[in-house]
This record gives sequence, structure tokens and C-alpha cells, in this order.
Amino acid sequence: MAIFGSLKTVRAQTTGRNASYKAAFDYIAGCFEPGAAAHTLVNSLAVGGNERVGLGGGAFALAQVYMSKAPRESGFFESHLAYVDVQAIISGEEFIEVTDVATLKVKENRTPANDVIIYEMYNEATPLRMRAGDVAILDPADAHMPCIAIKDSALIRKIVVKIPVA
Repeated sequence: MAIFGSLKTVRAQTTGRNASYKAAFDYIAGCFEPGAAAHTLVNSLAVGGNERVGLGGGAFALAQVYMSKAPRESGFFESHLAYVDVQAIISGEEFIEVTDVATLKVKENRTPANDVIIYEMYNEATPLRMRAGDVAILDPADAHMPCIAIKDSALIRKIVVKIPVA
């Protein structure tokens, strides 16, 4: 299942994975360094904005700015086959609900054209409370519903790094 925690902890737990993980964590770390290109980019985007940055080896980062979703039912569960998600909260706070894809019923399969499978709503997933500096690694078996408001909708700045499945 998902690996989550602070950037430092998740980086330590994944030592030995391919070079794309190092690139992902280095890029995410840059988002917290004033003056770094990643920091400037994610903090310059308006609500609804997103920007893609190539990281090499087929990996790329998506800088996103949005309002978290409330109520919960406005979200949806998804998973990916071609990429692992490394989701990092830069500012704000949200829930990402996680469960094994085997527990869900497919609603819409958009693969391979778009690397996403959408699932029916599920009420027994595990909520991860993600705060600024937290990272979650979501493998293909990890269905996830990100962007869920803690209480009321709030501004979120996030990086999602997509790492090709080996």
C-alpha cells in the first residue's frame, strides 16, 4: 500500500528505488527553497493553474493549485497503470483517501489513452491527512481520492510527480 510521511522520511524509506525517485524528491525539496525554480513556479500559479516539468527518465512533475473538494462526494477514486504518483503538499492541507484497487468497482477505464481508471464511490478507505511537507507514494494497486477538504474548501499547492512503472 501507499508510503506516506514527511519528505525526509519517505525519501529514506525508498532509498534504492530508481533514479526517478531521487529526481522527484529533489524537485519537491526545491519547492520549499525560496529562489529555486520549482518554488517560484508552484507559488506563481493561480487557482486552477497547472504546469508540467520534465524530470528525465520519463518522469515529470505537475505543479497544481486548486481549492480542496467539499463535500467529500465531489471527489472520486482513481488509479494509474503506467505511472506511480508521488504526491506532495507544498501548502495547505487535504485528505487523500487510499484503498486497494481490488476493493473497488470500475466506473470508467480511460487507459491507455489517458493513464487513469475511475472507480465507484467507496466509504471504507483509509484517509491520509496530508499537510505541507508531506508526501505520498501511490503505486498502481493504490486507488486514491485526493484533494478532499479537511473541513471547508481551502487553497492547496501541490506537486504530483509521475514516475513510469518499471
